[in-house]
Amino acid sequence: MRFESRRRKTGIPRARYLHVVGAVCAVVASAALMTGCGGDGGKTTAAATEEAAKIIPNQEATPSDSPSGRGQLTEDQTARKELLGVTKVTFDKAAATAVGEVSGSKLAELDLKGLDDNDESESPSPSGTRSPRPSGSSTVPEWVAEVVEKDGTTHTVRIDVISGKVIQSVVETGQDSGDKSEMADRIARATQTPQEAAKVATDKQKGTVTSINLDESDDKSLVWSVDVVTKDWNKTDFEIDAVKGTITREEVDRD
Repeated sequence: MRFESRRRKTGIPRARYLHVVGAVCAVVASAALMTGCGGDGGKTTAAATEEAAKIIPNQEATPSDSPSGRGQLTEDQTARKELLGVTKVTFDKAAATAVGEVSGSKLAELDLKGLDDNDESESPSPSGTRSPRPSGSSTVPEWVAEVVEKDGTTHTVRIDVISGKVIQSVVETGQDSGDKSEMADRIARATQTPQEAAKVATDKQKGTVTSINLDESDDKSLVWSVDVVTKDWNKTDFEIDAVKGTITREEVDRD
């Protein structure tokens, strides 16, 4: 992750600047003399002005205020802007749909696929290579949720981000008794709901929740990992204690 931006030098060296100013003054003065010598002064002045404009070197445009500070959005910021621009179903609605699909389940994870996850956001091309999914792609963007039954059985639910309809709902394969026991334990210990964790994050940083995941932090405490994309298209990663509801980590991704 890069937190530094390289400052660009856009000024003209002093010696070159004085030379340019002198040249422009000479052209303008010549135009003034020619104006006094005949009746076509207006045309002559216009021609001289055009000539002066040619002498002045093109200035690099001043970068507009942008999230990256470089005058344009980064690749990740552009992807966030495009995908959120077509996403009609919010995090809370997708969460409710996912849990409603599996009776008695609780949400353990919900991700808006296509944001900062290259493997999931790419789709196969006819040539067999993988290319980023454009905003106008025929492939429908989706929310991908994991919901867990009381015994730890996990289901994956895919939801259309535009219509809100369930695309697919399947039981996760490969879960053994240990996996189920671990998931059941996490769900039972998380007294903070994903909606409550999302509110803690967005109260601290206004924006759109694009991901939430029940996980263990480095110190083995149970946390909700929440991603919030702000209006400048940066992303803030939060870790929120799943029992106390307090923020334990906050990090801004400016890429």
